[in-house]
Amino acid sequence: MAHSIKYLPSAREALDALPADIHKRAIKSIGRLKNNPRPSGCNKLTGKDAYRIRVGDYRVVYEIHDDKLIVVVIRVAHRGKVYKD
Repeated sequence: MAHSIKYLPSAREALDALPADIHKRAIKSIGRLKNNPRPSGCNKLTGKDAYRIRVGDYRVVYEIHDDKLIVVVIRVAHRGKVYKD
């Protein structure tokens, strides 16, 4: 069964604000999470129930809800800013 992808509003805004080439790559990478929410190269974040994937110099942080088959994208940001609140 494939997972569905949901976005927090702030994550969707950040994604839409990315440069066109990075935006395209990020959308493609996020789309792949439907069939494999824990792809090779993803990292579980320490102290949080979240994962991240790399898209160039940007990071996509997301949660996986296997019981509901949902991947929730919670943050998209440059690698230097993604973990700062």
